[in-house]
Amino acid sequence: MDAQEFVDTVSSENKTALSRLGSSKALYALTGGEMDEGPILAGAADRAHYAGETVDGWAGETFEAAADTASDHYETIVDKLGDHEPGERPAMFETLARQDETAARLGGLVGWTLVAKKTDEQLTGFFVGQADPQTSQVFRDLGGDIEALREQALDALAEDGDWDAAEAAASAVVQAAYDDYFETLEDLGVNPKPVC
Repeated sequence: MDAQEFVDTVSSENKTALSRLGSSKALYALTGGEMDEGPILAGAADRAHYAGETVDGWAGETFEAAADTASDHYETIVDKLGDHEPGERPAMFETLARQDETAARLGGLVGWTLVAKKTDEQLTGFFVGQADPQTSQVFRDLGGDIEALREQALDALAEDGDWDAAEAAASAVVQAAYDDYFETLEDLGVNPKPVC
């Protein structure tokens, strides 16, 4: 397996989950149904905070880069938001935190980047709709950072070579994010299944 085959395999195995995590309902789930600028920025800040916190201290250049990238993203979002107190840790980071082998951690990181890119695309679209081109560009740029980080993780995985462990972890992270999305929408009385 190579890097592209790995991404294609994880994306294919989690096609429905990633499709729905890339729908407009993903922001509704992110905010608990509060589709206003403040809650949306707070939800994005939570994701960045816990991404950085989860990988902080893991040995390896890729994890250091991930921690730095997430920290930078958090600061960028909080600059827009103002004061922020992180909420509950999202389920996908609980899953990522449980990985204890390098390949699994790298795979989990790739899984997170797949989810994060979908979220950044929705955030970009939201602020385009709000006629806020400056903030939409911020999230477009953050999405570019996420893609660069994914490539770095894939390069490290190619050197490690344990694609099976990485694939299992990547899928576990994506599915944790999807389960969280699904349960949140059900709790809000929204049908999570149709893509919109």
